[in-house]
Amino acid sequence: QLPLVESGGGLVQPGGSLTLSCSTSGVSSGPGQRAIGWFRQAPGQEREGVACISTSSTTVYADSVRGRFTISRDNAKNKMYLQMYNLKPEDTAVYYCGMDSSWFRTATRVSPVGYDTWGQGTQVTVSS
Repeated sequence: QLPLVESGGGLVQPGGSLTLSCSTSGVSSGPGQRAIGWFRQAPGQEREGVACISTSSTTVYADSVRGRFTISRDNAKNKMYLQMYNLKPEDTAVYYCGMDSSWFRTATRVSPVGYDTWGQGTQVTVSS
């Protein structure tokens, strides 16, 4: 299996909510000591950052989702979550879980740069 495994995607109506989960149990080196985040890619678009969380639980969000999405992690359970509220059609994308290549780095931006471990992605579709 892949180091990271996403789940929880699906179809939801605009204004609805959805929670994504990411299992980090497959990461052999420092899964609890590296920043992790959620990224998404819509058809024909580049992969973009959604939200990232550091080992200290410091978080950073993309402007497009700030106030609507909440990222969290539970190192004891080897899991990360993304709670999404008031979903919009433009949130439709494949959502990926990613892990920072460096240990104990504080997340200060939402960007896939520096993230080298990925899951297979989970589809989120927001449509009426």
